[in-house]
Amino acid sequence: MGRVLDHVVYRTAVAGRENIPAHGPVIFAANHLSFLDGPVMVGAASRHMHVMVAHEMFKGFLGWVLDASGQIPVDRAGDRRALQFAKDVLERGGCVGILPEGTRGIGDAAHVNGGVAWLALNSGAAVVPVAILGTRVGREPRNTIPRPRRRLHVVFGEPLRIVRESGVSGRVSMDRATERIQHLLAGHIQSAVAATGQELPADDHLPSKHKGQQP
Repeated sequence: MGRVLDHVVYRTAVAGRENIPAHGPVIFAANHLSFLDGPVMVGAASRHMHVMVAHEMFKGFLGWVLDASGQIPVDRAGDRRALQFAKDVLERGGCVGILPEGTRGIGDAAHVNGGVAWLALNSGAAVVPVAILGTRVGREPRNTIPRPRRRLHVVFGEPLRIVRESGVSGRVSMDRATERIQHLLAGHIQSAVAATGQELPADDHLPSKHKGQQP
């Protein structure tokens, strides 16, 4: 389904596939602009992955797309079961995708949650930063589905391996790993913007008629 979205419904330019390790566990960490980021990333990657997506998105046609593309429903209030499922995938040598900003926004990765760091520290998986651009542009609201044939961009960056630091607490290791991943992803997104010419959305605020909806 992801490849249909990328190459039939939309015109997706993919760069950096050579940065994806051919074997072993990989965490794909991407920015989050739109409903379509997860499926678009799945279709662009050279390896199959399970992407972690907010459980409320699994409704109607979009829910079918998410389910068909192998994505994992996650309760954003805290979902140990989803994290454990993802860890099991990685321990089998598979791939997991995560949108660590948590909610749709301008996609600059100024803030990320600790789930990706926890998975990296507890699985030994490589973290590949992914910049997704064009799924929302300008001042389009967060619930926009882009029109067919729009040019999208998916750029895979060089992998990072996170290891536990000796002599520091688990909490400190988590905080430092989260910070490293945030810096990696934010820098990669800016490099992708410069390389593709596709800007991030200008505004992450919903129009007044959409306020009060869950982001």
